[in-house]
Amino acid sequence: MKNRIRVLRAEKDWTQAQLAAHIGVSRQAVIAVENGKYDPALPLAFKIARAFGKNVEEVFVWEDGDRARPGIIQP
Repeated sequence: MKNRIRVLRAEKDWTQAQLAAHIGVSRQAVIAVENGKYDPALPLAFKIARAFGKNVEEVFVWEDGDRARPGIIQP
């Protein structure tokens, strides 16, 4: 799943460590999510989105095959 975490952090001038402290996870967890190595569980996804004052759909992009569609989750 793609995300906009790096862009949103830059807009707030936050480091990965600052975001991690704000949402209560390790910097390594932020790195893994930001780089697309780990898809966060819903509670963490909501914490990340709220940290930026955004909806989950504004931070994370669901990919369906080779088409990316923001905010649409398919079964």
